[in-house]
Amino acid sequence: MDVFLDHLQHLPTALYGALGTAAQIVIIVAATILALRVAGAVVRGVIRALLDREASEGTAQELSAIELAKRRATLESLGGAVVRTIIVVIGFLMALDALHLNVAPAIAGLGIAGVAIGLGAQGLVRDYLAGAYILIENQYARGDVVRIADVAGTVEDFSLRRTTLRDTDGTLHSVPNGLIGVASNMTRLWARVNVELTVPYGTDLGRATEIIDAAGREMADDPDWARRLLEAPRFDRVDGLGSGLILKASGAVRAADRWAAEGELRRRLVVAFEAAGIRPQA
Repeated sequence: MDVFLDHLQHLPTALYGALGTAAQIVIIVAATILALRVAGAVVRGVIRALLDREASEGTAQELSAIELAKRRATLESLGGAVVRTIIVVIGFLMALDALHLNVAPAIAGLGIAGVAIGLGAQGLVRDYLAGAYILIENQYARGDVVRIADVAGTVEDFSLRRTTLRDTDGTLHSVPNGLIGVASNMTRLWARVNVELTVPYGTDLGRATEIIDAAGREMADDPDWARRLLEAPRFDRVDGLGSGLILKASGAVRAADRWAAEGELRRRLVVAFEAAGIRPQA
């Protein structure tokens, strides 16, 4: 009977303790949920502010609205996932502490698990980190023509894990981002138009220069090319000696039109030289 009475005497203290612990858990859960909501808004605000600043400074490199939206969504998703994971882990550890459980083993377990995963998946981690840098630095995007890891082609798909390219032969290449040391983007903003033409020895260079410059001006005045050419093609130099004089013409064009522009300029030069009685050589 005395034991029962003793338990009754201590019941309020135990009850108050349990209620206090429950209240702490409720507060921690509510704070975690609130932090998740606030963090999501903060991440979105930071990403948008950074992209807007790049656009205002001209460092966004005139990306289309679709490309900017795609980049913003990917960055928000990546940043949000990282922040949410950190908040949930902190909330979980705080809940364990509120339950008077020793959190040291949990922290040690997380550390050991992290080391084990890191050792077993170093390549995978490297791929994801490299993909994040590619995305953040905006090295290339879907639709760009790039050369990476000794492979050149059009970017058909990009994820944090890998980049998928299709080359001119139609072969699809899947390149882990961790293998990309240098990324050469051939369709970003503008490109040079470089065309070489071989004419017979004895050709009047002054006349040849006039023909090339005139063909370049006509191409720049063509409505189909006026907005695509950034600099009218013109005679550059005698680029070498072979079966004849190798003349080089150059100009500037929107990057996406570089190959079409070279083909069109070459066609116009051949027509112009033949009209002047000068037959270009193969």
